[in-house]
Amino acid sequence: MTSTTPPTTSTSTSTTPPPSSCDGYYAAACNKTGSALKTALNSIIKNQTKLSYDAVWEALKVTDQDPGNSNNVILLYSGISRAKSANGGGNDNWNREHVWAKSHGDFGTATGPGTDLHHLRPEDVNVNATRGNLDFDSGGSTVSECTGCKYDGDSFEPRNAVKGDVARMIFYMAVRYEGTDGFPNLELNDSVNNGTAPYMGKLSVLKTWSHDDPPDAFEKNRNEAIYGIQKNRNPFIDHPEWVSAIWP
Repeated sequence: MTSTTPPTTSTSTSTTPPPSSCDGYYAAACNKTGSALKTALNSIIKNQTKLSYDAVWEALKVTDQDPGNSNNVILLYSGISRAKSANGGGNDNWNREHVWAKSHGDFGTATGPGTDLHHLRPEDVNVNATRGNLDFDSGGSTVSECTGCKYDGDSFEPRNAVKGDVARMIFYMAVRYEGTDGFPNLELNDSVNNGTAPYMGKLSVLKTWSHDDPPDAFEKNRNEAIYGIQKNRNPFIDHPEWVSAIWP
């Protein structure tokens, strides 16, 4: 079954408080800022269980489950609730969207950045194709099957309810992949048209999106679910204030 009305809020609540910035999981990041904080967070979150690309299908059915219908997943950009069983490559199917476009650094679907659940999300096949490998920015033409989304020749704008989610996934990738473990050094810049370079933009816009759309219950619960699978967390969901601490 497919619902065509994007949910405005999650029906579930997150009951687990985020780890403190100075204790336990994030202890190494305590009282740090700037590049020192970025380095500390990388040392923490790079310790993860890596999935195969095939395993991502089943993992997304857990991490992105519709809180109102356990048979469905919520599609990221469109917000549509779609049957878990409708994964595939045809019309009205959902597939695996790389929020950090896999061509930006040319890592493909390699185990590591190509299979990292913190930026892989279910999305309608056609909407995913429209987004392609575009950077993120505001403006453009309406996206078919994606209410509130826009795109043009060099950028994609998601609906308001997930703009912060998108930004925090991009921030995670820029901290997790620093070129030290055989994968490209992924970095943010304030550009679009980044092509195959290991960059994503537009940083100034992503910072605004993260500020204006703070983490909600669905995003927090998703972070917990991924922690249960990958054994690492997105620090910018737990501590959104670290965005401006690293990218002032």
